[in-house]
Amino acid sequence: MLRATINHALRYFGPICSSSSLSSKKLGSLRMISRLPLPPSSFFFFFFPPSLAGSLKPLTNPSFRKPRFTLSLDTQFSDRFDSGLLFREKILYLENHLNVDSRKAFRENPHCRSATLSTLKSVEVCLSSMGLDRSAVSRVLDMHPKLLTSNPDYDIYPIFDFLLNEVEIPFPDIRKSIIRCPRILVSDLDHQLRPALKFLRDLGFVGLKAITCQTTLLLVSSVEHTLLPKIQYLESLGLSHEDVVNMVLRSPGLLTYSIQNNLVPKVSYFLGDMKGDLLELKRFPQYFSFNLERKIKLRHRSLVEHGLSLPLSKMLKASDGEFNAWLIEMRCSSLMADR
Repeated sequence: MLRATINHALRYFGPICSSSSLSSKKLGSLRMISRLPLPPSSFFFFFFPPSLAGSLKPLTNPSFRKPRFTLSLDTQFSDRFDSGLLFREKILYLENHLNVDSRKAFRENPHCRSATLSTLKSVEVCLSSMGLDRSAVSRVLDMHPKLLTSNPDYDIYPIFDFLLNEVEIPFPDIRKSIIRCPRILVSDLDHQLRPALKFLRDLGFVGLKAITCQTTLLLVSSVEHTLLPKIQYLESLGLSHEDVVNMVLRSPGLLTYSIQNNLVPKVSYFLGDMKGDLLELKRFPQYFSFNLERKIKLRHRSLVEHGLSLPLSKMLKASDGEFNAWLIEMRCSSLMADR
């Protein structure tokens, strides 16, 4: 009976044991036991009284529960090890290949942690296809880690198509547009870029004044919160709408300057300390592009100190060497005239 039970167990568990983590030594031990001679029948009576021995019957259809399937420790460790290697490979790609700060990327774009390496590489390929070299790609992705997990077909190529076919920027200049304004790649087409383009064209940015790679930055500016307020402020100074439009077309940077931090203090100094005329601002709107403390005030005070004056454009556009040469020349002329 015992031998039959062991043989039955071997037939049942043999295939399972051979594919599981049970060692061949244990399996061999079971087979060896099945071949050992059985002890005499009196041996069993030592464990089972004669009164109960007769009631013992062999199981005709023994039922054994199959063990539940569980991953072995080796398999679990292998999966975790593989995941760790892939994650490490992704970090090395970001840090060494793209020169992108991986900590910043994971912090600002948590989806980077679960993104595949092929996803990251597809973004690099997309940007490279538009003429950006690796250093430019690195700069763009480091500034905007959101792009790392974007879908090039749905998120990036439509922006390139917009620049090429709607803004009509020549293909060789697309690279310059992106480098000057990487933010354009994360801007919404329908809610930001197209409304800004329409506003600027209505304002006069058409023909020879059309948007170029030099003025792409204007496209990421909000019409309601950035572009319109600048125009309204300049008009509030007493300039006509036509005058303001001409100033903006001559110096598009006017639409990117902060009203409170740039326009207001420079207008105040020009009209107050310099006792300037708005007509001069209309002629030279580039005045707002110069640093107030380090250039405008210094040069104006140097002229005032010696009782001299220069047209606004000549005072600011000249290099330091040219300005100092003019200053010496004018002082000499003034001294000769006094004699």
